[in-house]
Amino acid sequence: MSILIDSSTRLIVQGITGREGTFHAKRMKEYGTNVVAGVTPGRGGQRVEGIPVYDTAEEAVKYHQADAAVLFVPPQRTLDAILEQIAAGVKLVITIAEGVPVKDMRTIYHLNRAMPDLTVVGPNSFGVISPGKAKAGFMDDRIYCQGSVGLMSRSATNSYETVNEMTKQNIGQSTCIGVGGDVIPGTSFVKLLPLFEADAQTKAIVMIGEIGGVDEEMAAAYIKQHISKPVVAYIAGRNAPQGKVMGHAGAIVGADGTGSAQSKIDILTDAGVLIAESPVQAVELLKKVL
Repeated sequence: MSILIDSSTRLIVQGITGREGTFHAKRMKEYGTNVVAGVTPGRGGQRVEGIPVYDTAEEAVKYHQADAAVLFVPPQRTLDAILEQIAAGVKLVITIAEGVPVKDMRTIYHLNRAMPDLTVVGPNSFGVISPGKAKAGFMDDRIYCQGSVGLMSRSATNSYETVNEMTKQNIGQSTCIGVGGDVIPGTSFVKLLPLFEADAQTKAIVMIGEIGGVDEEMAAAYIKQHISKPVVAYIAGRNAPQGKVMGHAGAIVGADGTGSAQSKIDILTDAGVLIAESPVQAVELLKKVL
C-alpha cells in the first residue's frame, strides 16, 4: 500500500510554467508519477513536458479528475493557491515554499482541523514520495527504495541522510513525508501517525523532529495510546542555545527551555519510542526492530 500518494494519484503541478515547476514536473513524470495537469493563471492552453496547463485548479480537476496537488508558487501566493485547490475539491495539497506568512498558515491550520479529509503538507516541505509508485516534490528519488518503513520529518536534510543510509542497508520505505519546517505546518506527526498505523505495508515508523514547537510531544502522547508498530525518533538540535532560531523558522527553544531537544526526547522515551542520536543510529535501531 503506502499512504497519501501511490500509482493511482492524479497530480496537479501548480506553478508548472515557472523554472522550478517545469524542472520538477519533468522529474516527477519521469519517475512515473501520474502528473495529469499544470496550473498557471494566464497560461491556459500551453503544454509543459506534454502536460496540459490550465488557468485554474477547477479546470484541472474537472477535466482530469485530479486528487492531489504540489505547489511551486512564491510564499506570498501560497495561501491563495491552497485555497484554490481546496475549493476545486483536492484533498491532498503539498506546499514547497519556505517562509509562508504565519497569518496565512494559521488560516490553513484551522481549515485542516475543520476538514478531516483534507491534508496540507508543508510549507517548507520536500514533498511526499512512495518509492516505486509516485513522488510529489523535489527530493532526489535515487536514494529511495520500496520497503516497509514509513518516515515523516521536519527536516529535509536529516531525512535524506536517514533514507540514504536505510537504502544502503537494504531497508526500504513505504512513504516518506516532509512535514515542513515553518512555524505553523499544515499537517502534523499526529495526523500522519494513524495513517502509518493503518497501512499494511508499513512495519515501522521513523520520526525526525527538531527543536521548537510541541509536535513531537503531541506525537508521543498519541504513540503511547494508539501506535502498535515500533517507532524510532531522531531529534535534531540537542546543543541549540535558547531563544535563537536554528535553521528553520520553527526551530527555536523558548527562554524557559520549552521546545528543547531534551524535553522532547524525555517525553518520547516515556512513550516507548526508540531514540537515535544520529540518522545512522536510527537505521541501526530499525535493523533491530524489523
